[in-house]
Amino acid sequence: MSSPSFSAHPVDPAGLGDLSDSVVAALRAAGCVFAEDEARLILAAAATPAELTRLVERRAGGLPLELVLGWAEFRGLRIAVEPGVFVPRRRTEFLVEQALAQAPRARVVVDLCCGSGAVGTALATALGDVELHAADIDPAAVRCAHRNITGVGGHAHRGDLFEALPEELRGRIDILAANVPYVPTDEVGLLPPEARDHEPLVALDGGFDGLDVLRRVAAEAPRWLAPDGCVLVETSERQAGTAVAAFAAHGLTVRLATDDDLYANVVIGVRT
Repeated sequence: MSSPSFSAHPVDPAGLGDLSDSVVAALRAAGCVFAEDEARLILAAAATPAELTRLVERRAGGLPLELVLGWAEFRGLRIAVEPGVFVPRRRTEFLVEQALAQAPRARVVVDLCCGSGAVGTALATALGDVELHAADIDPAAVRCAHRNITGVGGHAHRGDLFEALPEELRGRIDILAANVPYVPTDEVGLLPPEARDHEPLVALDGGFDGLDVLRRVAAEAPRWLAPDGCVLVETSERQAGTAVAAFAAHGLTVRLATDDDLYANVVIGVRT
């Protein structure tokens, strides 16, 4: 995106409403497809014309809208996001729905590769009184997740996959949601700039075929799940068959759930 000129004219201090057309025009000029929707959110976030100018210029310069606002909407929740942290995708709401359908009475929930902690926060909000743990290898993600999960009584841990988790969780986890990176290394450069330039590589790059981290989760998950506990991962349509086989190879009862509207593919493995 190129940065268009944007001038904040004097407005009534109540709502910045007189600037709506200018904001929409600036965002359109920068190539924002949903300029009207984004303008509404940016206007609501700005307290002064000067702040509005700064927010519009940041968005027009290519910063993802969620980082401009400081939050992302996920399953009706406002999830705090920070620079350098993976922004939750709306399609991942399908993973949450599948987890709730599979284990509606879950009491121990883990959000692995948690990023902002959006999945764990949404699960705990829906389930009520649960023991929630979120873990990530990236310190920025752990810091951001802590902000989000504290309100639902969650605990954030830093480390490489299961190494981050307290040992007392072994054999007790009812829902293990692992939104692992699954972009093949050679395809990371083809991602949209908002992801490629602003999100950590560790949250995107899944190795040669995109399934390196998924295979590690599949291998370790059975030892951490409670009886009838489930592990869920998101993957792409073309990777789904290989991902299902990886789960089955480690003794999990596995099925694939898809949502064509969201382009979502979730592999669900159950310890039986």
